[in-house]
Amino acid sequence: MTILGNDSAAVERAAQLIAGGGLVAFPTETVYGLGARADDDSAVAKIFAAKGRPADHPLIVHVESAAQARVFASELPAVAERLMAAHWPGPLTVIVTRAPQIAAAAAGGQGTIGLRCPSHPVARALLAQTLALGVPGIAAPSANRFGRISATSVAHVIDEFGDEMPVLDGGDCEIGIESSIVDCSRGHPVLLRPGVLTRAQIEAVAGVRLTEPQADAPRASGTLEAHYAPRAKLRVMSTAMLRSALEVLGETPLPSRRASTLKLAVYSRTVLPKPHLRHRAMPENPAQAAHELFAALRELDNAGVDLIWVEAPPDGPEWEGVRDRLQRAAAV
Repeated sequence: MTILGNDSAAVERAAQLIAGGGLVAFPTETVYGLGARADDDSAVAKIFAAKGRPADHPLIVHVESAAQARVFASELPAVAERLMAAHWPGPLTVIVTRAPQIAAAAAGGQGTIGLRCPSHPVARALLAQTLALGVPGIAAPSANRFGRISATSVAHVIDEFGDEMPVLDGGDCEIGIESSIVDCSRGHPVLLRPGVLTRAQIEAVAGVRLTEPQADAPRASGTLEAHYAPRAKLRVMSTAMLRSALEVLGETPLPSRRASTLKLAVYSRTVLPKPHLRHRAMPENPAQAAHELFAALRELDNAGVDLIWVEAPPDGPEWEGVRDRLQRAAAV
């Protein structure tokens, strides 16, 4: 059920659905989220059920402002305050110590919680309307089945959940990959998940260097080793390896152990496969590559291929978010 995001009356109806304990998918600047009121554990349980997501894998709570973040946080460390001031509204999630007696289900039962203030105008309108109805924040993971390709358009959400899921239409997501996640809960900021914000941008505001996650880091959304995966087997290959593999493949389709053939697709920047193979070009610009990554993988996957060979993105810091998503998609 598509709801027009530019219709204030429609946004109000969506807010009423959430306030009443229901689910609504909505756009953010990163990806579409599947939202429920974060202060209602029974409503949050519907997210886990709809996605098939383990209940101990925490969600991100979306808030209307930094002031609302204080409802969910027992404290906001100075480094979190600096990051929020610089990058909210925007594609940054901070993990802080959770306030007791609220959002236990959304936090996956942990004593920490991930908080984000999105910049998409439809998300902001929805958060304002739900706040007016007494909802302090919306828990919302990506609007797709657990572990699969994230949704960046209304069509993707419908592809995942069917026409019955209420979806606020805000167009295609501008950024296209999920927010950066920085753990600020234990004295020194740790980058748990990269996004379009580079480490340098985050460190410039934090005032200290980011450290790498340790084994005892808080569980966080989208940080499992295997995630963001198509149904097809995805393999990330260096430019040289991809070129060599395609040369070995030659002019005929890849043979299978079955009597039929395996169907192969290629997603690459510099390597052009033979015409008999399905191909989509990866943009040279990292922001554009992030914008279309999930849409491109979904398009190739929906073509019914068995394998997707992806040319590895460059090593530059601005490509870290795209590299992260592809590495996790290939780990399935």
